[in-house]
Amino acid sequence: MTLARLVATAALAVLAHVAVPAAAQTPAAAPAATPVRGGTLTMTVNPEPPFLLSAINPTLQMGMVTTKVMEGLLWYDHTLTPRPQLAESWEVSKDGLSYRFNLRRGVKWHDGRDFTSADVVYSLTKVWKPMHARGRSTFAKVVAVDAPDAHTVVIRLSEPTPMMMTALSAYESQVVPKHVFDGTDIASNPAVNAPIGTGPFVFKEWKKGSHVILERNPNYWDAGKPYLDRVVFRFINDASSRAAAFESGEAQIGGLSPVPLADVARMSKLPQIEIETRGYDYMSPVYLMEVNMRRGPLADVRVRRALAHAIDRAALAKVVWFGYGVPAVSPVPSTIKAFHAPPDDAKYPFDPKRAEALLDEAGHKRGADGKRFKVTLDYMPFGADYQRSAEFVKQQLGRVGIDAEIRNTDLPTYAKRIYSDYDYDLTLGYYGAFPDPTQGLQRIFWSKAVGKGVVFTNSNDYRNPMMDQVLEGAQTENDRAKRFEMFARMQRIAMTDLPVVPLMEMRLFTISNRAVKNHTMGADGIIGGNFANTWIAR
Repeated sequence: MTLARLVATAALAVLAHVAVPAAAQTPAAAPAATPVRGGTLTMTVNPEPPFLLSAINPTLQMGMVTTKVMEGLLWYDHTLTPRPQLAESWEVSKDGLSYRFNLRRGVKWHDGRDFTSADVVYSLTKVWKPMHARGRSTFAKVVAVDAPDAHTVVIRLSEPTPMMMTALSAYESQVVPKHVFDGTDIASNPAVNAPIGTGPFVFKEWKKGSHVILERNPNYWDAGKPYLDRVVFRFINDASSRAAAFESGEAQIGGLSPVPLADVARMSKLPQIEIETRGYDYMSPVYLMEVNMRRGPLADVRVRRALAHAIDRAALAKVVWFGYGVPAVSPVPSTIKAFHAPPDDAKYPFDPKRAEALLDEAGHKRGADGKRFKVTLDYMPFGADYQRSAEFVKQQLGRVGIDAEIRNTDLPTYAKRIYSDYDYDLTLGYYGAFPDPTQGLQRIFWSKAVGKGVVFTNSNDYRNPMMDQVLEGAQTENDRAKRFEMFARMQRIAMTDLPVVPLMEMRLFTISNRAVKNHTMGADGIIGGNFANTWIAR
């Protein structure tokens, strides 16, 4: 099912009471065999996350670990329909200004304390809204969060927020324990590195540079689950080493396309290996080049348009990513069919001559050495494919006279450099567009998202009042046709100003041993899935 259905589903939830029984936590299709209890599941993760609380720092690697420990109010199945997790049922007022969640009873935090509505109130008001990169826009219209009793939460809005129902998962908005974090500096609280959750697995150990170990929660609210005894997350930086681990059985599952793309065709023929492409609809990743508009030549829109014409997106997708991607023509990927509207008057086909003409027009002539100016080129340090992408872009820019210096760092250094120090010219990486542009993409283009130290937001100081007006209008517009027109305008402005250059819509996959069953249960796959239903055939 397409992402368009999620928007439709969310819209229906805004109009009617939804009460889904706890049994609906498992998709309707019956398992192929009876689950077997016991065993250890070993999963690769790269790079190693800086800490373990995606409620304040939504990196996908962090999410893959923490969603087995922490939970959200809802989860989203393969049809992108919201399902109960910590909330058993919910209803939304007809005017869209009040959301009432009836919380699950009998849930315990891993330290033995009761889970209550106070935890949800604290999470939304003190964590998701002020600290989360996307939460700033998702919950911008929240004016009050009431807890009439220990098992009820009422969220009140100043204006309708139609996309809020798409953002309540364990990855996107995980509920944190108030009694652990209240009155502390959240970022330095020990529970950031040793999370205390309500999920099916309990944090046991984090050996930096090596692994994280989670163990079965014997008091999990979903009786009889999880089936696994233990989950081990191994940090293996080299993609070839990860491939070898899957082939030998040393590792049994990994996400975000964890092996060299050149090896996928061969590995997919091995009898013990399975490739799963489901589980990425929810994040819908788009690969972008962000341009620091504070820096010299890059402040000139003609230079940014030259960058767009200089890069062969089709070759990037085919040569570097082995076809696991398609050229992007808009920041809103084509997978989000409800809002994808690339502008006809702001296209940038691969055209090096046009790029050179724009650079000449901007006053950046080639020097005696054939170079026009120099830029730094950073990239998200997520593996060899990302490094090769940087090398490809460097080559492409070099052909039009731009000398790009590639810089490679670890993830904490990268995050600080790009989002705190703003010490970069160009950077390559992907963003989850998510089911609704307000949720996934507003943070890149909204001037109010500029916030020193807030990762994966507007880092390039892009500020356009017309863009702000469109984005803020779409936040509260309930009419589907009007929202489409707003996002069409948003894409036109984005492709005209080019604070970021869309390069490729990514097509990610999960690799696993065939003995691992029920690992991808919903639209966010192993990133947001909690492995409560996962088991290993023996």
